[in-house]
Parts: sequence; structure tokens; C-alpha cells
Amino acid sequence: MRQIPGERSGGALDGAAGGPPDRASTVPRAVVVEDEEPLAAVLGSYLEKNGFEVSLVHDGRQAVDTVRRADPDVVVLDLGLPGLDGVEVCRRVRAFSDAYVVMLTARSEEVDTLIGLSAGADDYMTKPFSPRELIARVQAMLRRPRPRADRAGADPDSRAFGPLTVDPAGRDVWLDGEPVPLTRTEFDLLAVLSQRPRMAFSRRQLVDAVWGPDWVGDEHLVDVHIGHLRRKLGDDAARGRFIRTVRGIGYRMGTGE
Repeated sequence: MRQIPGERSGGALDGAAGGPPDRASTVPRAVVVEDEEPLAAVLGSYLEKNGFEVSLVHDGRQAVDTVRRADPDVVVLDLGLPGLDGVEVCRRVRAFSDAYVVMLTARSEEVDTLIGLSAGADDYMTKPFSPRELIARVQAMLRRPRPRADRAGADPDSRAFGPLTVDPAGRDVWLDGEPVPLTRTEFDLLAVLSQRPRMAFSRRQLVDAVWGPDWVGDEHLVDVHIGHLRRKLGDDAARGRFIRTVRGIGYRMGTGE
């Protein structure tokens, strides 16, 4: 486990060259950003025991540089941090990383959760929580396929909705011929909806499909990510061009018209 700043232990990461580590490694990487050092150490220990290479960071400003250098698969990010708060760290990280982000907060008010998710977090947990639950959520996230680094052309099984194309194999989305940058969670939601475009999915069904059937929390998490998707697709709830709200049930795909 690597402490930032300070010497690493266990040979986890080598940041001496200043660039990201070799992504050919099959060992998953995690960055834990938590100013409560005992809690950070506990979370790091649980992650290491489950096969992760771990870096620990206790300051928001250092967190952004560490994520850039480490190129992790997952970032466990506290909302309340010195230097930069977790929301701003998440916004900056989202500019260059598609790592899964789990936001930690000591406050249970809905507004805190929504603010964190609006910055690009994939999931959240309210303190106190079980480290085992965190590990279960992280492992469920990492079971989702990673996006390809290149795109040689749309998959024959790509799905078209007017000017919108969803390429499941390449994990690409194109609108009017232009790529749409989505987080992994946003893409996963769109992939589920587009796979069965005539089906109205409940929030619980979408949670089960994207976050996993063991996920526990506020199902309105789905609404936040649907809102992100609509903004990126130039859509809105009233029009429902690509994502329609089915009152009393949840969501389904629109036709693109």
C-alpha cells in the first residue's frame, strides 16, 4: 500500500517516472482519498486483501495528481477533504479518467449525495459503513467490461435511435456522427435501456442491471445518472427524444425522433 506523500510499502505503485503505470498489468488499482488516516488505512487494507494495488491520499490537491499518475480502476473519494473538496476532485478527475468513483460522505442529506453524483461519481456510501460492503460494490463495478481504447468501426450489433448510435461491443456512443463522452455508469445505463428499447424499466431493475442486485441505497441514484445522460445527449424529460420517462414505472428508450 502506498502512502501519499511518503514511501510506499508492498511494492504497489511506481510513480517515480511521473507517468501512469503500465496498464498491461491485470492487477486492479485503487486510490483511496480520505483525510481520516485510520479509516484510509482500514479501507486500503481491505482493498489490498482483495487483490488491489492501493495508494492512500489525505489531501484533495494531491488526489488529482495521484489519480493521474496511478491510472486506477477505482477511486474511493471522501466528500470532505482539505485542499479541494471531494466534489471538485471528482470534477477534475473526470476530465481525464474513466475510473469508477465511489463518494464517501459523513452527511446523509440528499443534497450532498446529489452534488457528489453531479460531479461524476458512480456511487456513494454514507458513513459509517462496512468496509466489506464497499469491497462488494467495488468488485461489482469492476465486473463490468472496460471500454476499448480504439474504435475501428461500429459493431454490426450497434443500435440506432435516429441520430444516436450505441455500440455495445466498443462501448461507444455517437450522436450526429460525433462521439459522446460518457462515464462507464452512464454508458451501462444506456446499454441496458437500448438493449430492450420497448421495455419500461423500473428504477430497481436498472439498479440491479447496472449496480448489481446486492446494491443497497436510494434508488433515485438512477434519476441523477439519467439526468446526466440526457444533458450529454441534448435531451430533456419533457421531450424524451432518446430517454423517456414512464410515469409510475421508470424509463425506456425513445425513438430518437
